[in-house]
Amino acid sequence: TMNMDNKSTVSEFVLLGLCKSWGLQMFFLMLFSLFYVAAMVGNSLIVITVIADLHLQCPMYFLLSNLSIIDMSLASFTTPKMIADHLISHKTISFHGCITQIFFLHLFTGTEIILLMAMSFDRYIAICKPLRYTSIISPQVCIVLVAASWIVGIMHSMSQVAFALTLPFCGPNKIDSFFCDLPVVFQLACVDTYVLGLFMISTSGIIALSCFILLFNSYVIVLVTIKHHSSGGSSKAFSTCTAHFIVVFMFFGPCIFIYMWPQNSFVIEKILSVFYTIFTPILNPVIYTLRNQEVKTAMRKLKSKFLNSNKASPLHY
Repeated sequence: TMNMDNKSTVSEFVLLGLCKSWGLQMFFLMLFSLFYVAAMVGNSLIVITVIADLHLQCPMYFLLSNLSIIDMSLASFTTPKMIADHLISHKTISFHGCITQIFFLHLFTGTEIILLMAMSFDRYIAICKPLRYTSIISPQVCIVLVAASWIVGIMHSMSQVAFALTLPFCGPNKIDSFFCDLPVVFQLACVDTYVLGLFMISTSGIIALSCFILLFNSYVIVLVTIKHHSSGGSSKAFSTCTAHFIVVFMFFGPCIFIYMWPQNSFVIEKILSVFYTIFTPILNPVIYTLRNQEVKTAMRKLKSKFLNSNKASPLHY
């Protein structure tokens, strides 16, 4: 571990937030609080439902529940602080707190990228090679896929943090955003940002773009395969894969734009950052529950079971 005290004179960063208007800050405070609670409740319901319902004990829903766990983590690493910051005028974060945010951002986004690829692989085998599905996608394989996604996420995040720790910060400490990420932090470093921009493009940007192209091609193959069938099962598979692709597009779009063009305007970066840290985690449970009859049925059964258990066990004094 490098000793940053010898390299940097900056002990904290000032977060400028989304806007300066007090009225807008109060609006964002209520809006993001609502979004955060909805994301946590929605994703928690998916995890509880998958665990409680035996009909959902299959690879697709196992991966979906893990996606919900990552989404809750992605929404939690910065949103509570950002909500609290709307109540104070001078928003700051320590240097180590900033590095910690960078670590968790890249950990959760890197893990989600690999998990989305695992979900794509699961649907590809289920639709294109149905007779071999149970032999290829076993419970052990699912566990390996989830473990691999976290391992890749950790490795990617550590590489980004190691890069950030090599940067010298000698004065400017105002971050025009509501949390720390490399595209905005590296512009405060006392080095040539052009080289840093190339590094960003060669790592996060190209990796995200390559994964998106791979996922796009796999879903095109799956949807073309489904199109040749007209049964009810095929219609259900089409709906499932369409929901998966919507999530993929909504997640990868902002990431690719931010990291492929790290020198773009701060306004665009802030809007896109809000999108994939706050909006996407709530979008996933909405898409998967509203478009998935099995999940909706399981949630209704869980609700009925919960209500019946309360009626069957009255309070005794």
